[in-house]
Amino acid sequence: MDRITIDLVSDVVCPWCYLGKARLELALAEVQDEVSVDINWRPYQLNPDYPPEGVDQQVELAKKLGGKENMDRGHAQLRALGAEVGIQFDFDAIKIGPNTLDAHRLIHWAGQESRETQGRVVDLLFKANFEQGRNVGDPAVLLDIATEAGLSRPVIESLLAGDADVSHVLSEVEAAKQMGVNGVPFFIFDQQYAVSGAQPPAELANALREIAKAKAEALRNLN
Repeated sequence: MDRITIDLVSDVVCPWCYLGKARLELALAEVQDEVSVDINWRPYQLNPDYPPEGVDQQVELAKKLGGKENMDRGHAQLRALGAEVGIQFDFDAIKIGPNTLDAHRLIHWAGQESRETQGRVVDLLFKANFEQGRNVGDPAVLLDIATEAGLSRPVIESLLAGDADVSHVLSEVEAAKQMGVNGVPFFIFDQQYAVSGAQPPAELANALREIAKAKAEALRNLN
């Protein structure tokens, strides 16, 4: 079976990234007998200028989207799309717009354990922010998520208290921008094919099939 690596550039406060993750999971279920996939989660910050304590989410987002009406309309659309893939978006519950640097550090540390652990942490972060209205910039929330995902609480507590891997995360964000990523989610297949946005599951499944086919043909030509 062909193995494909997906580098998935995202931010845990991006609703389209949460949607993209859920749609990718549906696509993977569709092609599970044809293609094997490894996912690496790569950092991006939609709001790198937010202070560590965060901002008033409702006020700042309305400002960014050109008013409360636009924000509410966008949220209604996302709620409907989320419901199709099992996401219960609760935008009203999100009081704090966090700086996600520490969340990305946690995702990085989880990835050093295993891809499975990293996937669990990402899932819990999205759920905490979008379905439970928890502040994913708060070290206490991050510690609870780390513990729930099976990471060592004392180790993560110690890492969060310092600046371990801050420069690593920031350099990865910068690398994504240099590659031309200016919106997320952004999918990079086998470091050569790129897909931007939360594509429908069928399109992602087709992309995976096409890449697997191209890889198989390239291998045949080598032989």
